[in-house]
Amino acid sequence: MTKKKYAVLDLFCGCGGLSKGFEMAGYNILLGVDFNEAALKTYEYNHHGSKTLCGDLSAPETFDKIDNLLDGKKIDVIIGGPPCQGFSLTGPRQFDDERNKLYLAMIETVRRYKPKAFLIENVPGMATLYKGEVRDEIVKRFTKMGYNVNNKILCSADYGVPQIRKRLVFVGILDPDNKFEFPKPYLRPEEYITCEQAIGDLPSLEHTLGDDISEYEREPMTDYQKQMRGSCNVLYNHKSIDHKQFVKDTIALVPDGGNYKDLPPGVGESRIFHMAWTRYCSYKPSRTIDTGHRNNFHYKWNRCPTVRESARLQSFPDDFVFLGNKGQQDKQVGNAVPCLMAKAIGIQLLKYLK
Repeated sequence: MTKKKYAVLDLFCGCGGLSKGFEMAGYNILLGVDFNEAALKTYEYNHHGSKTLCGDLSAPETFDKIDNLLDGKKIDVIIGGPPCQGFSLTGPRQFDDERNKLYLAMIETVRRYKPKAFLIENVPGMATLYKGEVRDEIVKRFTKMGYNVNNKILCSADYGVPQIRKRLVFVGILDPDNKFEFPKPYLRPEEYITCEQAIGDLPSLEHTLGDDISEYEREPMTDYQKQMRGSCNVLYNHKSIDHKQFVKDTIALVPDGGNYKDLPPGVGESRIFHMAWTRYCSYKPSRTIDTGHRNNFHYKWNRCPTVRESARLQSFPDDFVFLGNKGQQDKQVGNAVPCLMAKAIGIQLLKYLK
């Protein structure tokens, strides 16, 4: 008897970090919806068999398009990370304000399709925004629909991701007597995967900029590197920025794990803020991967991380190929949910769906 694969609809899917994690956990991703065409091209390339829709989820006609693409298939789980910028301006009493339309669209989609479960991820600041009133209102609305909702701030490093990235996650179960318990951490802080353990096997690019398609130069040295490579024998998206010499010279003055505070007086003063000239620390997980502002640098080499290195730190496997120009690829990686954290939640959720 084949194992049942629960059907998933991914909203605000981006390039598909959440989808990839749930796919790893054994789910069937039916459809990814987003408004970013470049990210959707990457999504479609990597999620074989999944459909995509480029559409505005706040527009009523988008639901007709979703219905057509689903073609009568039942949705078991809805996942997504809707933008929440509007809440900081409107507050809980204006929850239905136009500026919150994308979050409201997520709620409306769950109401329409009534899945067995849903997952929403967002920035941890939402948990305390207006003393937690926004978070409480979200829980209240889903509770009225019959969902038992739990929420928690998770750290991706706890689940084998070589990155300190915290996210607020809501999970609702369509069962008033069944409350979702989040997966316990897989690793203790002293066991966290470090930057060197994650990307130390990738070519240095000291004498070349690399290319979109290249080759590995050495065997994997850690279990994490083996896990990320899998059966992949081609290296994708490992291409460096052509930094000006004064930038390389400035980076060279920053020690492993250091930042602008370690620079001599008068050097690098064009960028002085808390993340400026920050080198990743070889013996710790990375900081949160951003969308490509060129403030973070390789722990050893005098350059920004490549898209592949950032993808490794987000726990995307090496056979996940990013499409588009460099800026688009950086944005796709930075906006994604770490795959291994999504996988951990997906595996835990299976216990409730059964």
